[in-house]
Amino acid sequence: MAARSERVIITGGSSGIGRDVARRFLEEGARVVVNGRDERKLAEACRALGGGERLIAVAGPIGDPHTAARIAEAADRHFGGVDVLVNSAGIFATKPFLESTEAELDAFYETNVKGTFLVTRAVVPRMIAGGGGAIVNVGAAIVEQPSAQLPASAAMASKGGVHALTRSLAVELAPHGVRVNLVAPGIIRTPLIGENADALASMSPLGRVGEVRDTTDAVLYLARATYVTGVVLDVDGGYSHGR
Repeated sequence: MAARSERVIITGGSSGIGRDVARRFLEEGARVVVNGRDERKLAEACRALGGGERLIAVAGPIGDPHTAARIAEAADRHFGGVDVLVNSAGIFATKPFLESTEAELDAFYETNVKGTFLVTRAVVPRMIAGGGGAIVNVGAAIVEQPSAQLPASAAMASKGGVHALTRSLAVELAPHGVRVNLVAPGIIRTPLIGENADALASMSPLGRVGEVRDTTDAVLYLARATYVTGVVLDVDGGYSHGR
């Protein structure tokens, strides 16, 4: 495949979906700013990704507007702008609704909704100035199709906000040439899901859990599909359509 020169920002790049998306973009010649809230883990991820001048790390929590600003400024300073933003950072946990605390709800909101909003707000003016761009958010399949096996109302209240933000921004930013789409993963084998992912394989009609390469394929498709915007693309082995 021919090398590409996209200028890409990826949040949540220390592990899981975000890290694999960074790997693939780098393999295809992109220049990448990668963010993670833990500086040590982010540095480890960057070493594993090969480092080099095409990879810039910006550590910090995305719910902090200063972090969002630093991420966008790094893309400007090192690469002269940004073409693709992948909002992969997110937190998730299962817990019955009546046992969920206000503090947990606040934490989900801080990262999943506010963080996605702030980073996007910092990046969009740069995309508009550059003639357009692509934003790919990461949501969750169980926003649209809840499961009794995974009680996660507090987490999904926040992820649902990301789904709604995606659709709203797709319409609002279309005149500026900025496309906004969302990948909605099902059960993907990542540190976020833990070691028991295979126990949930029966939730998918395909009979297996997803791998990060599955979500990466979807993210790169949406990043480059120039006539696609406002789409929620389920990457869940058919979970959303029948079990």
